[in-house]
Amino acid sequence: MYTRLKKNNDFKKLFTRGKKAFSPALIILYMPAKQTALGLCVSKKHGKSVQRNRIKRLLREAFRHAVPSLAGQYAFVLIPKQADEYSLAAFERSLRSALRREKLLA
Repeated sequence: MYTRLKKNNDFKKLFTRGKKAFSPALIILYMPAKQTALGLCVSKKHGKSVQRNRIKRLLREAFRHAVPSLAGQYAFVLIPKQADEYSLAAFERSLRSALRREKLLA
């Protein structure tokens, strides 16, 4: 299970001090934390609110599938890259490949 990042301070901390990982569909910011936490940044360039909310739902679901295999406690911010179509499979693939490359998966 994980908590959500809500406070502006938490986001600022990750953007300034966090490490970055890149994948075809995502930019991932992360840093060690007391508890696994997730924050999402989906800007207006991704479309109107309906599309942005759908992207956020897909990102949360992809992260939920990856949480059990994490090696340790980290705070994450997921930023999707612009694409024509967004899918759960693409986000899961990108998330797992980036976490594997950064050695964050057990």
